Amino acid sequence: MPGTATCGVGRQVRVIPMFIDEARVFVKGGDGGNGCVSFRREKYKPRGGPDGGDGGSGGSVILRVDAGLRTLIDFHYRRHFEAERGEHGRGSDKHGRNGDDFIIRVPPGTVVKDENGKVLFDLVEEGQEATVAEGGRGGRGNARFATSVRRAPGFAEKGEPGEARWINLELKLLADVGLVGYPNVGKSTLISRISAAKPKIAAYPFTTRVPNLGVVGLPDGRSFVVADIPGLIEGAHKGRGLGHAFLRHIDRTAILVHVLDLSGVEGRDPISDFEIVERELRLYASNLAKRPQIVAGNKLDLPSARENLTRLACYFRERDLSFFPISAVTGEGVDDLLYAVVERLEEARASLKAKRAVKTHKVFRPSGETDFAVIRSGEGVIEVKGEIVERVVAMTDFENEEALAHLQRRFKKIGLEDRLVKFGAKEGDIVKIGSRMFDFHPS
Repeated sequence: MPGTATCGVGRQVRVIPMFIDEARVFVKGGDGGNGCVSFRREKYKPRGGPDGGDGGSGGSVILRVDAGLRTLIDFHYRRHFEAERGEHGRGSDKHGRNGDDFIIRVPPGTVVKDENGKVLFDLVEEGQEATVAEGGRGGRGNARFATSVRRAPGFAEKGEPGEARWINLELKLLADVGLVGYPNVGKSTLISRISAAKPKIAAYPFTTRVPNLGVVGLPDGRSFVVADIPGLIEGAHKGRGLGHAFLRHIDRTAILVHVLDLSGVEGRDPISDFEIVERELRLYASNLAKRPQIVAGNKLDLPSARENLTRLACYFRERDLSFFPISAVTGEGVDDLLYAVVERLEEARASLKAKRAVKTHKVFRPSGETDFAVIRSGEGVIEVKGEIVERVVAMTDFENEEALAHLQRRFKKIGLEDRLVKFGAKEGDIVKIGSRMFDFHPS
């Protein structure tokens, strides 16, 4: 979380964390351009007809995965994003230009949720895109409303408002292997030995305050990405310690390496530590406890670790879990651990890839004009809900009498008045459609 620091003569400076994995942003598609009302006025064409062009469609807000990004820190500085609106139509049948899409770059592993927590998109591949706010449709010019009996329509449609919404972004790191365990068991030391990652290492709890990523390469050419997750403690799934804030980052890992302190120099029992962390994983997400695990008993270089070695080896043999005693400081046993990890990883990757498949393309089937619902939303207020009905109202120019008459004809065509009467609407009731209110006066 952001903090403050004192600088100079007591002025407080806000400290912005470099790793941000959650953000709430507002996105809005561009409004459609208005259709144009125009008539030909050319020499030698005294009866020139309507020639108002259509408005351009608004641009959409699109998320695109950029593998060069690692956090959501950009959204700390900017939270509102709006695409360009479409241009208005013009005379001589000139249509307005469509608005440009607004592309927002996000790191791989970004999960997009609505305000209710429903997952909309799961973005993991480089270049993958998701439209989070559709641009509005351009309004039709008056030339589009000309018929054999209505040769000179004096109205056009307004542009449709672009979709607007708040969305929540959550980052789940894309790592093959997650290092989990209590604070001060040596996870940071281990990741610094097996990769180029340089985490802060110190002899006090919660030294690691952000997840660290490292790439591990073996001499035979095989490699994998490992994430060091800040220490879990008892009650982490409820928010204690730092574990709760970063547990999501092991959701995508294929296997877990559970690091234990064999020495017990912190005054804790390694088996008790293992069972507590295992329980926290299960309480946070039941599938995590079932994830393939390898146990690394660390600090083998300390004398007290040798004393616990036999007891722990028997315990994990009974649990049918692979156990590797290591020393992240001296490197003893680390190679054996890495080769076991990469072998297990190849088996787990295939099954996890199938489970990870998420559809990011939704199929929308347009509903007809008669597909709308009538509900009572208050005393004397009746609300009509339906995508197309609401769109028609939003695109109507209420300052134009001909446009209002056209809207009334469309309402009659879809049977809205009959539906309202059957619903129990009475003279003088308020009918709400979208953001507009109407007095109900049945014919």
